[in-house]
Formats: sequence, structure tokens, C-alpha cells
Amino acid sequence: MPSRDTNVAFVRTEFIEPSPPPSSTQGPVAWMRENLFSSIPYSILTLLSIYFIYTLLAGLLPWLFGGVWDTSSIRECREVIEGTGGCFSVLSERWNQLLFGISYPQNAYWRPALAFVLLFVAAAPVMFPAVPRQLLVFTGLYPFLAFWLIWGGTILAPMVGLLGFVAGYMAFVQLEKTNGFAAGFFGGIVAALIVWLLGGFISGAMPHFIALEAVASRNMGGFMLNMILGTVCVSLSLPLGIALALGRQSDLLIIKWICVVFIEFIRGVPLITLLFVANVVLAYFLPPGTNFDLILRVIIMITMFSAAYIAEVIRGGLAALPRGQYEAADSLGLDYAQSMRLIILPQALKISIPGIVNVAVGLFKDTTLVSVISMFDLVGMIRGPILASTEWNGVYWELWGFASLLFFVVCYGISQYSQWLERQLATDHR
Repeated sequence: MPSRDTNVAFVRTEFIEPSPPPSSTQGPVAWMRENLFSSIPYSILTLLSIYFIYTLLAGLLPWLFGGVWDTSSIRECREVIEGTGGCFSVLSERWNQLLFGISYPQNAYWRPALAFVLLFVAAAPVMFPAVPRQLLVFTGLYPFLAFWLIWGGTILAPMVGLLGFVAGYMAFVQLEKTNGFAAGFFGGIVAALIVWLLGGFISGAMPHFIALEAVASRNMGGFMLNMILGTVCVSLSLPLGIALALGRQSDLLIIKWICVVFIEFIRGVPLITLLFVANVVLAYFLPPGTNFDLILRVIIMITMFSAAYIAEVIRGGLAALPRGQYEAADSLGLDYAQSMRLIILPQALKISIPGIVNVAVGLFKDTTLVSVISMFDLVGMIRGPILASTEWNGVYWELWGFASLLFFVVCYGISQYSQWLERQLATDHR
């Protein structure tokens, strides 16, 4: 019997190292091929974009880095500048007017600066859930503290305002439990008015109690005025817009039609018209000798304008919710206020975040319209006292570029926060 071949084929005991991929499929080359030159049209657009960026930087960088900062007039700038450098001396010379206006006391610049820093502390517990809730106490105190810092005067005035709100809230809570919402609402208003009237007499009798130098509203200006209008109007227009959106969907016909007429009328009128009404027309409806602060009138008009747009944004969020959410609230035995506060509004506001942020950004930029009613905000300062002076008449790009940079920083920050908030609230995609 022939012998069987006992030789066994060799089997490799370890793997061969894989060969590296081609250089054209990894690294910067692969990224450029995929994102910049994936097709002929994309390649053409990429080359045109590179040319545009090069042309822009070729003119911007020499102007930016070749500028001067230490001259006292545009004539000296032109004598010193070689080539196409910018005359940034106007910024170092007039920075205080650009930020604080022409009439705000220079020895009091620390007050609005401190109020601006404290704004972030007050807004943190509202904007970021991880911040301790105890800081909400400071958030409630901040509006009165900021008013005292910016406008000055005795500290009794903001204290009386705070006590009036506290008394009104306590009266509302007590009366709402026993007599219903309407009785609590009107009772709270009466309690607040009583405290404010009594406090007005007390603060008038003690004008020097912990007082700062008083600054009139007509002395407010610069970017500080834009920040005041933007912050106050956005803060007030959001709850007013929610109330208008809910009122427009109310089953009570009187409330519904009041909200409908208000929203449609405000949305059909340009903001600049409302500002002229605040500046000129509104004074004719006040008693003779009444001093109604111009900033307060402007705040009222801008707040109503933005609240009408926010109401429509929130109404869209309410309409986007399925009917089952309302039925689920009813099945849990919740009344109208509880269902709105706990179930409906949180979801509607999450849907409405992009629209609300869009209105807020537009509102902040629209604060520059107050310059047409002789209020010297940042744009009003540039168009008025600075460019009208003989020292800086003819400096445009530097001033408007600085104004654009300030507004861009604020608006970009608002946009980035809204995107972060959307990611945090995107629970339906986790």
C-alpha cells in the first residue's frame, strides 16, 4: 500500500501589516479634493473665492496694520500715514464718547461699566441651568441696582420700586388663592401703587440717603444707550409677546380681538414711525407740565414693536404642537394656567427659539434708529458730534468699522448662545 503524503501546507500564525492607503485618500489632499475640488463647478467657485479673499486681505491688512493711533486730528493722520494706513486715532481720541456719549460725567464711567459686568452675573442663572438657583435673587435685584448705578440719585428710589413689586406680588398670591385671578391681579396693582406713592414721599424727604451723582436721561449716549435699550426691550418684550400670543388664542372674544388688533397694527407700522410718536406726538396726550422721560417713551415703543413680532413667532410654536399635547394636559386634570406653564409653553418656546433670537438680534440693531429723534447713541455720536467736528471730519471707515465690530460681537454672541440652547434642549433627538 503506497505511503500517504504527510506534508501539510504552512499556515501563517500572524497577520501581515496592512498597506497604507493612497496619499490621495487621506490627509489635507483628501480633504481638499472632497470639500474644495470635488467637481469642476466647485473648483471654479473655490478659485474665485480664494481670489476674492486675497483681494480683500491685500487691501485690508495694510490699512489695518499701517494705521496710526496717536494723532490729534485727521490732518496729522494724513501727514504721518504712509501708503493706505487707517486713521485709528479717532478711536483712541473719542472712545469715551463712542461708548458713553458726549455728556455722561467722565468720573462716573465706572458705574455703567460695573452695571455691564453685573449683567452677566444676573443673566447667568436664567441662561445656564448649571448655575446655582440661589443667584436668581440677585437677578431680581439687578434691574433696580443697574438703574441706580446708571442714573444715580438716592438709592431709596430703586428700593421703593423693588418694594412695590414685592408688595404687589404678595397681594396677588394671597388674593388669587381666595378670590381668583382677576381679584389678585388688580389687588396686586393697587398694593404696588400704594407702596410707590408712600415711598415717593419718603425718598423725596431724604434726597441724600446713599446717593450717587444724578445723571439725566438726555445725557445718556453712545453704545451704552444701545445696550440699555436692547437689554431692557428684549427682557420686557418676551413676556409681553407670550401674553399676546396666548391672548390671541383665547376663547374670550374681547381679549382675543384686543390682541389681534394690537399685533396687526404694530406689525403694520414702521418702527421709525413709532419712535416719532414717542418723541413728538405722545407729549400732546399728557397733562401740561408732565415730564415723561424720553428714554422711557422709546423703551415702551420698541418693546411694543418687538413684542408683536415675538407674539407671532410664539403663536407659530403653539400651532406646531400636536393636539395630543393639549389633550394630555387635560387628561392629567391640569387647569389652563398649569397646562400652559408645565406642558405647552416649554415645548412651544423650544420650537420658537430661532425665531425669537432673530427678533432679538433685529431689535438690538434697530436701536440705532433712535438717532433720527436726536438721541446720541453710537450711530448718533458718529453722525453728529464726531463727524461734525473739524478735527475728524472725513474719517468714515474707522468709525463705522468700530461700530460694526461692536454690534457684531453682541449679535454673534446672542446667535451662538441660541444654538447652544437648542442643542441642550434637543431631547427628542437623544
